[in-house]
Amino acid sequence: MGSEISVLVPLAEGFEELEAITIIDLLRRAGIRVVVAGLSEGSIRASHNTVHLADMTLDEALQQDYEMVVLPGGLPGANHLNADPRIHKLIQQMAAEGKYTAAICAAPKVLADAGVLSGIEATSYPGFLQGTAATVIEDADVVTDGKIITSRGPGTAMDFALELIEALLGAEARSEVETPLVRG
Repeated sequence: MGSEISVLVPLAEGFEELEAITIIDLLRRAGIRVVVAGLSEGSIRASHNTVHLADMTLDEALQQDYEMVVLPGGLPGANHLNADPRIHKLIQQMAAEGKYTAAICAAPKVLADAGVLSGIEATSYPGFLQGTAATVIEDADVVTDGKIITSRGPGTAMDFALELIEALLGAEARSEVETPLVRG
């Protein structure tokens, strides 16, 4: 399906496992090349104390081009992403190039703080986008506005990942991934 397409998923200490793993898994099922990058070397402890290994460091990953960057939420993971100037620069560069930026749960706040949500419809974990320049859609599980895709939290991770697949590869590819999941 999508072997020519590359997506970057940066992971920070305290990321939400359900969100990150769902995104990585479903995108890879669609044949998308997913690069998982840690903010630094070594293992990464997630928000519920599971330990994960990235494919490479963020510095190594930033030597490549991507069609999309996806930020998992979770705390303090989203705060660590937000505090990293490399992440803000990447988001701004992706937006300037007309490429996809996506975030779920607390991570849409990172997009807002990077300055790419001004006047954009978006959603997040309740309350995380209050006071930002985004047009907040509280009751939507997933919101797509142009090349920015946001979602609410762990319970919406599968819908979010499927929306990412559809954005990159189309509705048929989404269906090819979704059907075998037996989602009732």
